[in-house]
Amino acid sequence: MINKEDRNLARKRRHLRVRKRIEGTPARPRLNVYRSNKHIYAQVIDDEHGHTLVSASTLDKELRGEVENGATVEAARKVGELVAKRALEKGVKTVVFDRGGYLYHGRVRALADAAREAGLEF
Repeated sequence: MINKEDRNLARKRRHLRVRKRIEGTPARPRLNVYRSNKHIYAQVIDDEHGHTLVSASTLDKELRGEVENGATVEAARKVGELVAKRALEKGVKTVVFDRGGYLYHGRVRALADAAREAGLEF
């Protein structure tokens, strides 16, 4: 049986492998996803300057009242909509999606789909 530490180490290795090819630029920043057991986080990052342009998570004040459990697909959808709305307000329309080493399934996919529907292109 694979324990939790081995699983997270494998995820970090996958993430590094993906990050070799994906880089956020000012013209097309990186939409990064981090998923914990209780919450989900998304950031739009300009890697050239090392700045986070926009972020959203289930811990944000805007979502706390709407989301009871931050570890659900519905919570991930709301975070995707919120990060897309904030990115569009900052003038970011196209991004590179960085799934953070997670499988493109479940909460990660829900966040990505919601961000696309809200107007982000990737």
